[in-house]
Amino acid sequence: MNPLLKTIENIRILEESAMNETRLYLDTLTKPRGSLGRLEELAVQLAGIAGARPEAILKKAVIVMAGDHGVCEEGISAYPPEVTPQMVANFLNGGAAINVLARQAGADVYCVDIGVNADICHESLISRKVGKGTGNIARGPAMSREEALEAINHGIEVVEGLFGQGYRLFATGEMGIGNTTPSAAMLTVLTGIDAEQTVGRGTGIDDEGMKRKRKVVHRAIAVNAPDSTDPLDVLRKLGGFEIAGLVGVILGSAARGCPVVIDGFIASIAALTAYRLAPNSKAYMIASHASQEAGHRPLLARLGLEPMLDLKMRLGEGTGAALVFPLIDAAVLIVKEMATFDSAGVSRA
Repeated sequence: MNPLLKTIENIRILEESAMNETRLYLDTLTKPRGSLGRLEELAVQLAGIAGARPEAILKKAVIVMAGDHGVCEEGISAYPPEVTPQMVANFLNGGAAINVLARQAGADVYCVDIGVNADICHESLISRKVGKGTGNIARGPAMSREEALEAINHGIEVVEGLFGQGYRLFATGEMGIGNTTPSAAMLTVLTGIDAEQTVGRGTGIDDEGMKRKRKVVHRAIAVNAPDSTDPLDVLRKLGGFEIAGLVGVILGSAARGCPVVIDGFIASIAALTAYRLAPNSKAYMIASHASQEAGHRPLLARLGLEPMLDLKMRLGEGTGAALVFPLIDAAVLIVKEMATFDSAGVSRA
Protein backbone atom coordinates (compact mmCIF):
# COMPACT_ATOMS: atom_id res chain seq x y z
CA MET A 1 0.00 0.00 0.00
CA ASN A 2 1.10 3.57 -0.68
CA PRO A 3 2.86 4.84 2.51
CA LEU A 4 0.73 7.98 2.56
CA LEU A 5 -2.54 6.06 2.29
CA LYS A 6 -1.39 3.63 4.98
CA THR A 7 -0.51 6.54 7.26
CA ILE A 8 -3.90 8.17 6.70
CA GLU A 9 -5.68 4.89 7.45
CA ASN A 10 -3.81 4.65 10.77
CA ILE A 11 -5.11 7.99 12.07
CA ARG A 12 -7.84 7.07 14.52
CA ILE A 13 -10.48 9.28 16.06
CA LEU A 14 -9.85 10.42 19.63
CA GLU A 15 -10.97 8.28 22.56
CA GLU A 16 -14.15 9.98 23.73
CA SER A 17 -14.34 7.91 26.93
CA ALA A 18 -10.87 9.06 28.01
CA MET A 19 -11.79 12.66 27.25
CA ASN A 20 -15.00 12.44 29.29
CA GLU A 21 -13.20 10.78 32.19
CA THR A 22 -10.58 13.55 32.19
CA ARG A 23 -13.24 16.27 32.08
CA LEU A 24 -14.94 14.74 35.10
CA TYR A 25 -11.63 14.39 36.93
CA LEU A 26 -10.69 18.02 36.24
CA ASP A 27 -13.95 19.05 37.90
CA THR A 28 -12.87 17.27 41.11
CA LEU A 29 -9.69 19.36 41.45
CA THR A 30 -9.41 22.24 43.91
CA LYS A 31 -10.55 25.03 41.62
CA PRO A 32 -13.79 26.42 40.22
CA ARG A 33 -15.04 24.29 37.35
CA GLY A 34 -13.32 25.23 34.07
CA SER A 35 -11.25 27.97 35.69
CA LEU A 36 -8.00 26.84 34.08
CA GLY A 37 -9.53 27.38 30.66
CA ARG A 38 -7.34 26.35 27.72
CA LEU A 39 -5.10 24.26 29.96
CA GLU A 40 -8.08 22.07 30.79
CA GLU A 41 -8.96 21.85 27.10
CA LEU A 42 -5.39 20.75 26.39
CA ALA A 43 -5.56 18.08 29.07
CA VAL A 44 -8.77 16.72 27.58
CA GLN A 45 -7.29 16.71 24.07
CA LEU A 46 -4.17 14.90 25.30
CA ALA A 47 -6.38 12.32 27.00
CA GLY A 48 -8.27 11.70 23.78
CA ILE A 49 -5.01 11.29 21.88
CA ALA A 50 -3.41 8.96 24.45
CA GLY A 51 -6.61 7.10 25.31
CA ALA A 52 -6.06 7.72 29.01
CA ARG A 53 -5.81 10.52 31.54
CA PRO A 54 -2.51 12.34 30.80
CA GLU A 55 0.03 11.98 33.59
CA ALA A 56 3.40 11.73 31.83
CA ILE A 57 5.57 14.55 30.49
CA LEU A 58 6.19 13.77 26.82
CA LYS A 59 9.60 13.70 25.14
CA LYS A 60 9.65 16.58 22.66
CA ALA A 61 11.13 17.15 19.21
CA VAL A 62 11.00 20.15 16.88
CA ILE A 63 11.36 19.04 13.27
CA VAL A 64 12.66 21.87 11.08
CA MET A 65 12.17 21.18 7.38
CA ALA A 66 14.39 23.26 5.10
CA GLY A 67 14.00 23.92 1.38
CA ASP A 68 14.56 26.61 -1.23
CA HIS A 69 12.12 28.19 -3.69
CA GLY A 70 12.59 29.10 -7.33
CA VAL A 71 10.08 31.92 -6.97
CA CYS A 72 12.79 33.97 -5.25
CA GLU A 73 13.85 34.85 -8.80
CA GLU A 74 10.84 37.21 -8.81
CA GLY A 75 12.22 39.42 -6.02
CA ILE A 76 9.61 38.54 -3.43
CA SER A 77 11.91 38.33 -0.39
CA ALA A 78 13.98 40.86 1.54
CA TYR A 79 16.70 38.20 1.93
CA PRO A 80 18.66 36.31 -0.74
CA PRO A 81 18.22 32.52 -1.16
CA GLU A 82 21.75 31.96 0.20
CA VAL A 83 20.33 32.58 3.66
CA THR A 84 18.54 29.21 3.67
CA PRO A 85 21.70 27.02 3.86
CA GLN A 86 23.35 29.59 6.12
CA MET A 87 20.46 29.31 8.58
CA VAL A 88 20.50 25.53 8.34
CA ALA A 89 24.11 25.68 9.52
CA ASN A 90 22.98 27.97 12.33
CA PHE A 91 20.33 25.44 13.41
CA LEU A 92 22.86 22.63 13.34
CA ASN A 93 25.30 24.65 15.43
CA GLY A 94 22.63 25.50 18.00
CA GLY A 95 22.63 29.27 17.49
CA ALA A 96 19.18 30.04 16.07
CA ALA A 97 16.12 31.27 17.96
CA ILE A 98 14.51 27.83 17.73
CA ASN A 99 17.55 26.26 19.39
CA VAL A 100 17.35 28.72 22.28
CA LEU A 101 13.61 28.28 22.82
CA ALA A 102 13.75 24.51 22.41
CA ARG A 103 16.49 24.25 25.03
CA GLN A 104 14.36 26.32 27.39
CA ALA A 105 11.44 23.94 26.81
CA GLY A 106 13.51 20.77 27.19
CA ALA A 107 13.05 19.85 23.53
CA ASP A 108 15.45 18.64 20.85
CA VAL A 109 15.74 20.22 17.40
CA TYR A 110 16.14 18.09 14.29
CA CYS A 111 16.91 19.85 11.01
CA VAL A 112 15.96 18.12 7.76
CA ASP A 113 17.40 19.11 4.38
CA ILE A 114 14.48 18.24 2.15
CA GLY A 115 15.15 20.73 -0.64
CA VAL A 116 17.98 23.18 0.07
CA ASN A 117 19.77 24.48 -3.02
CA ALA A 118 23.21 23.66 -1.62
CA ASP A 119 25.25 20.68 -0.52
CA ILE A 120 25.30 20.59 3.26
CA CYS A 121 27.35 18.15 5.30
CA HIS A 122 26.93 17.95 9.06
CA GLU A 123 26.77 15.00 11.40
CA SER A 124 23.50 16.22 12.90
CA LEU A 125 21.74 16.96 9.61
CA ILE A 126 18.94 14.64 8.50
CA SER A 127 19.38 14.53 4.73
CA ARG A 128 16.20 13.77 2.76
CA LYS A 129 16.79 16.01 -0.25
CA VAL A 130 14.10 15.66 -2.91
CA GLY A 131 15.62 18.38 -5.09
CA LYS A 132 17.72 21.53 -4.96
CA GLY A 133 14.87 23.94 -4.56
CA THR A 134 11.47 24.00 -6.24
CA GLY A 135 10.62 25.39 -9.64
CA ASN A 136 9.58 29.02 -9.99
CA ILE A 137 5.82 28.88 -9.42
CA ALA A 138 5.35 32.13 -11.35
CA ARG A 139 6.42 30.23 -14.48
CA GLY A 140 5.43 26.63 -13.82
CA PRO A 141 4.83 23.99 -11.15
CA ALA A 142 6.90 23.85 -7.98
CA MET A 143 7.44 20.09 -8.31
CA SER A 144 6.00 16.92 -9.77
CA ARG A 145 3.28 14.93 -8.02
CA GLU A 146 5.85 12.19 -7.41
CA GLU A 147 8.21 14.66 -5.73
CA ALA A 148 5.40 15.97 -3.53
CA LEU A 149 4.57 12.44 -2.41
CA GLU A 150 8.25 11.69 -1.82
CA ALA A 151 8.61 14.77 0.39
CA ILE A 152 5.47 13.88 2.36
CA ASN A 153 6.75 10.35 2.87
CA HIS A 154 10.10 11.69 4.08
CA GLY A 155 8.24 13.68 6.74
CA ILE A 156 6.42 10.54 7.82
CA GLU A 157 9.70 8.61 7.94
CA VAL A 158 11.40 11.26 10.09
CA VAL A 159 8.56 11.03 12.62
CA GLU A 160 8.79 7.22 12.55
CA GLY A 161 12.50 7.37 13.32
CA LEU A 162 12.08 9.82 16.19
CA PHE A 163 9.11 7.89 17.56
CA GLY A 164 11.44 4.89 17.74
CA GLN A 165 13.75 7.03 19.90
CA GLY A 166 10.97 7.71 22.39
CA TYR A 167 9.65 11.08 21.19
CA ARG A 168 5.91 11.48 21.73
CA LEU A 169 5.30 15.22 21.13
CA PHE A 170 6.29 16.92 17.90
CA ALA A 171 6.44 20.49 16.66
CA THR A 172 6.61 21.77 13.10
CA GLY A 173 9.39 24.12 12.05
CA GLU A 174 10.60 25.32 8.67
CA MET A 175 13.26 27.32 6.89
CA GLY A 176 13.08 28.48 3.30
CA ILE A 177 13.63 31.98 1.96
CA GLY A 178 10.58 32.95 -0.09
CA ASN A 179 8.22 30.39 1.41
CA THR A 180 5.48 32.81 2.44
CA THR A 181 4.75 33.36 -1.26
CA PRO A 182 3.88 29.72 -2.09
CA SER A 183 2.03 29.50 1.22
CA ALA A 184 -0.10 32.52 0.33
CA ALA A 185 -0.79 31.09 -3.11
CA MET A 186 -1.82 27.75 -1.63
CA LEU A 187 -4.08 29.46 0.89
CA THR A 188 -5.80 31.48 -1.82
CA VAL A 189 -6.55 28.35 -3.85
CA LEU A 190 -7.52 26.07 -0.96
CA THR A 191 -9.85 28.58 0.71
CA GLY A 192 -10.82 31.13 -1.92
CA ILE A 193 -9.48 33.98 0.25
CA ASP A 194 -8.19 36.75 -2.01
CA ALA A 195 -4.45 37.38 -2.29
CA GLU A 196 -5.01 40.84 -0.82
CA GLN A 197 -5.61 39.03 2.50
CA THR A 198 -3.25 36.06 2.15
CA VAL A 199 -0.08 37.90 1.10
CA GLY A 200 1.99 39.39 3.92
CA ARG A 201 5.36 41.03 4.31
CA GLY A 202 7.26 37.81 5.01
CA THR A 203 10.85 38.72 5.80
CA GLY A 204 9.97 42.43 5.82
CA ILE A 205 9.43 43.59 2.24
CA ASP A 206 8.35 47.18 1.53
CA ASP A 207 5.12 48.36 -0.14
CA GLU A 208 6.53 47.91 -3.64
CA GLY A 209 7.61 44.43 -2.71
CA MET A 210 4.09 43.67 -1.49
CA LYS A 211 2.60 44.73 -4.83
CA ARG A 212 5.11 42.56 -6.67
CA LYS A 213 4.43 39.63 -4.35
CA ARG A 214 0.66 39.80 -4.89
CA LYS A 215 1.16 39.89 -8.66
CA VAL A 216 3.41 36.84 -8.41
CA VAL A 217 0.78 34.95 -6.41
CA HIS A 218 -1.92 35.79 -8.98
CA ARG A 219 0.41 34.81 -11.83
CA ALA A 220 1.37 31.52 -10.16
CA ILE A 221 -2.26 30.55 -9.75
CA ALA A 222 -3.09 31.51 -13.35
CA VAL A 223 -0.07 29.73 -14.84
CA ASN A 224 -0.49 26.49 -12.87
CA ALA A 225 -4.32 26.30 -12.67
CA PRO A 226 -4.28 24.05 -9.58
CA ASP A 227 -7.32 21.95 -8.74
CA SER A 228 -8.65 23.41 -5.48
CA THR A 229 -10.40 20.12 -4.67
CA ASP A 230 -7.12 18.16 -4.83
CA PRO A 231 -4.73 19.21 -2.03
CA LEU A 232 -1.86 17.25 -3.58
CA ASP A 233 -2.30 19.10 -6.86
CA VAL A 234 -2.25 22.45 -5.05
CA LEU A 235 0.80 21.40 -3.05
CA ARG A 236 2.80 20.15 -6.00
CA LYS A 237 2.01 23.13 -8.24
CA LEU A 238 2.33 25.95 -5.72
CA GLY A 239 4.06 24.61 -2.61
CA GLY A 240 7.52 23.78 -1.37
CA PHE A 241 9.48 20.71 -0.40
CA GLU A 242 9.54 21.83 3.23
CA ILE A 243 5.77 22.38 3.21
CA ALA A 244 5.25 18.88 1.83
CA GLY A 245 7.65 17.48 4.41
CA LEU A 246 5.65 19.13 7.19
CA VAL A 247 2.46 17.59 5.81
CA GLY A 248 4.17 14.25 6.38
CA VAL A 249 5.29 15.25 9.88
CA ILE A 250 1.72 16.16 10.84
CA LEU A 251 0.16 13.04 9.35
CA GLY A 252 2.92 10.82 10.72
CA SER A 253 2.49 12.25 14.21
CA ALA A 254 -1.26 11.68 14.11
CA ALA A 255 -0.86 8.15 12.80
CA ARG A 256 1.47 7.36 15.69
CA GLY A 257 -0.99 8.81 18.21
CA CYS A 258 1.17 11.82 19.04
CA PRO A 259 0.10 15.46 19.42
CA VAL A 260 1.73 17.85 16.97
CA VAL A 261 2.18 21.57 17.66
CA ILE A 262 1.65 23.75 14.61
CA ASP A 263 3.90 26.80 14.35
CA GLY A 264 3.11 29.81 12.18
CA PHE A 265 1.90 30.58 8.66
CA ILE A 266 3.95 28.07 6.65
CA ALA A 267 3.39 25.24 9.13
CA SER A 268 -0.32 26.07 9.16
CA ILE A 269 -0.65 25.78 5.38
CA ALA A 270 0.93 22.35 5.78
CA ALA A 271 -1.64 21.63 8.50
CA LEU A 272 -4.50 22.70 6.22
CA THR A 273 -3.17 20.43 3.49
CA ALA A 274 -2.85 17.53 5.95
CA TYR A 275 -6.42 18.15 7.12
CA ARG A 276 -7.72 18.13 3.54
CA LEU A 277 -5.95 14.81 2.99
CA ALA A 278 -6.97 13.31 6.34
CA PRO A 279 -9.68 15.17 8.29
CA ASN A 280 -9.05 13.04 11.41
CA SER A 281 -5.56 14.57 11.69
CA LYS A 282 -6.94 17.89 12.95
CA ALA A 283 -7.74 16.39 16.36
CA TYR A 284 -4.00 15.88 16.94
CA MET A 285 -3.04 19.48 16.09
CA ILE A 286 -2.34 22.19 18.66
CA ALA A 287 -2.16 25.70 17.18
CA SER A 288 0.70 27.45 18.93
CA HIS A 289 0.39 31.15 18.14
CA ALA A 290 -1.13 33.79 15.88
CA SER A 291 1.53 34.95 13.47
CA GLN A 292 1.81 38.53 12.27
CA GLU A 293 1.77 37.19 8.71
CA ALA A 294 -1.41 38.47 7.06
CA GLY A 295 -2.95 35.15 6.07
CA HIS A 296 -2.41 33.29 9.30
CA ARG A 297 -5.51 34.22 11.26
CA PRO A 298 -7.94 33.49 8.42
CA LEU A 299 -6.07 30.25 7.80
CA LEU A 300 -6.46 29.14 11.42
CA ALA A 301 -10.13 30.11 11.27
CA ARG A 302 -10.65 27.88 8.24
CA LEU A 303 -8.90 25.07 10.10
CA GLY A 304 -11.05 25.65 13.16
CA LEU A 305 -8.00 25.99 15.40
CA GLU A 306 -7.54 28.61 18.12
CA PRO A 307 -3.94 29.68 18.84
CA MET A 308 -2.61 29.42 22.37
CA LEU A 309 -0.49 32.59 22.15
CA ASP A 310 -0.36 35.95 20.38
CA LEU A 311 3.11 37.42 20.72
CA LYS A 312 3.22 39.30 17.40
CA MET A 313 5.83 36.84 16.12
CA ARG A 314 6.57 35.99 12.48
CA LEU A 315 9.92 34.23 12.54
CA GLY A 316 8.98 30.64 11.78
CA GLU A 317 11.55 27.92 12.53
CA GLY A 318 9.11 26.39 15.06
CA THR A 319 9.68 29.22 17.55
CA GLY A 320 6.01 29.75 18.40
CA ALA A 321 5.50 26.03 18.74
CA ALA A 322 8.42 25.66 21.16
CA LEU A 323 6.90 28.31 23.42
CA VAL A 324 3.76 26.19 23.80
CA PHE A 325 5.61 23.09 25.00
CA PRO A 326 5.64 24.33 28.64
CA LEU A 327 1.88 24.91 28.45
CA ILE A 328 1.38 21.31 27.36
CA ASP A 329 3.56 20.19 30.28
CA ALA A 330 1.47 22.38 32.58
CA ALA A 331 -1.75 20.74 31.40
CA VAL A 332 -0.29 17.31 32.18
CA LEU A 333 1.02 18.33 35.60
CA ILE A 334 -2.31 19.83 36.63
CA VAL A 335 -3.91 16.43 36.11
CA LYS A 336 -1.01 14.56 37.69
CA GLU A 337 -0.22 16.70 40.74
CA MET A 338 -3.17 18.90 41.68
CA ALA A 339 -5.18 17.86 44.73
CA THR A 340 -8.85 16.95 44.58
CA PHE A 341 -11.41 18.53 46.89
CA ASP A 342 -11.67 15.25 48.79
CA SER A 343 -7.92 14.62 49.15
CA ALA A 344 -7.25 18.20 50.27
CA GLY A 345 -10.24 18.42 52.57
CA VAL A 346 -11.56 21.47 50.75
CA SER A 347 -15.30 22.15 50.67
CA ARG A 348 -16.99 22.25 47.30
CA ALA A 349 -19.20 25.12 46.22
